[in-house]
Amino acid sequence: MAGIDLTTDHRALDDDLAARRYFAKFERITRHLAGVTGEMEKDRALSALDGDVIEAHVAAIARTFKALSLKYLVSGRIEGIGQKHLTIDLHESGFPVFQEIVTMANDAAQAARHLDGMPQADRLKDEMVRQILGERVVPTRLQYALSQRLYHEALAKGGLFFAQMHPAAEFIAEVSGGRRGYLLHWGVYDSQLNVPVVYLMEVVDSGRKALPLDAGRWPGVQAHLMAQSLGGLTLLTIARGFDTDFADLHPKRLRRLHLGPMYSSAFTRQTGAIREVLEEAKSPPGEDWALAWTIEELESERVEVEKGWFSTTERQVFRLDPFAGPGSPTGAQTGATRVTRSLILPQRPFQVMAERDPEGFRAVRKFVVGKQGRVLVHG
Repeated sequence: MAGIDLTTDHRALDDDLAARRYFAKFERITRHLAGVTGEMEKDRALSALDGDVIEAHVAAIARTFKALSLKYLVSGRIEGIGQKHLTIDLHESGFPVFQEIVTMANDAAQAARHLDGMPQADRLKDEMVRQILGERVVPTRLQYALSQRLYHEALAKGGLFFAQMHPAAEFIAEVSGGRRGYLLHWGVYDSQLNVPVVYLMEVVDSGRKALPLDAGRWPGVQAHLMAQSLGGLTLLTIARGFDTDFADLHPKRLRRLHLGPMYSSAFTRQTGAIREVLEEAKSPPGEDWALAWTIEELESERVEVEKGWFSTTERQVFRLDPFAGPGSPTGAQTGATRVTRSLILPQRPFQVMAERDPEGFRAVRKFVVGKQGRVLVHG
């Protein structure tokens, strides 16, 4: 297939039609994820607030893909413009590589300046028509100029998923003793895995001032959480560090959601059962995919009080999965109360998976997208 280099995990989408199919595929996937969160709300795996937060991050991811599709719409046809093609991670990711997201953020910071120096979209369209009718040539450079205009407009509009999505706080409820409950949420684009990751932390605030309005605490909380948002850290490490560094903030529940990898016979390289399922399904364009969705979760089991000379400090004791220790089938400590693995896939690949019944996917929950876009749950 054009663009594949078997010596690397990265692939440049140097075929215009393939790139358009790739972006169309992700447009469908992100649209279906709203149905997945809806199903998880129904069985109370997510609260309504959780669902709203996750859907907002998914919408940001969708806008990022839309912006990238405009950036690379016709760039492959133009000589001398630098990077011409989107680069994706084709092994255990399927998403654009981290550098694409970093570059997009840099472009967004200067979008207004670029737009000031560009002709308006209507003017570019008029010039394209005149060139087609008058010179009878394809106005490739004008098409490129229009695509870059639309790209920078999308960046200027905002609401995209960047390499870092800084923490925000949503009020949950008043807690006994005059305390307040918050849902803190933030996200990162994992530079090693090349997938978006969303964090949700439920905290109880025993401080005098509401956390989001407290200029003495909130910036420090945001900086701390972003610094700890590394895929190599367990949830237990992150939660204990937060619990230690902020005496009046008590983490009760921490979740990490990996939105990926995305598997597709047309675009990614996979091994084992998932490869066999996708190959045997022979799905038409748009339905040749499966998206992994993994939630790690850590819960506070109880509170211990540490007494000092002049004060007392609450410390959370977290509940860990007793079956995830060194002697367990998983082989290593997960640092979580539970890990839930799901797979979102169209109907045809699911039918093949159900017939094959591969052992490694029996405990994986399946969200199946029907022909009308309805999401059904299996397992």
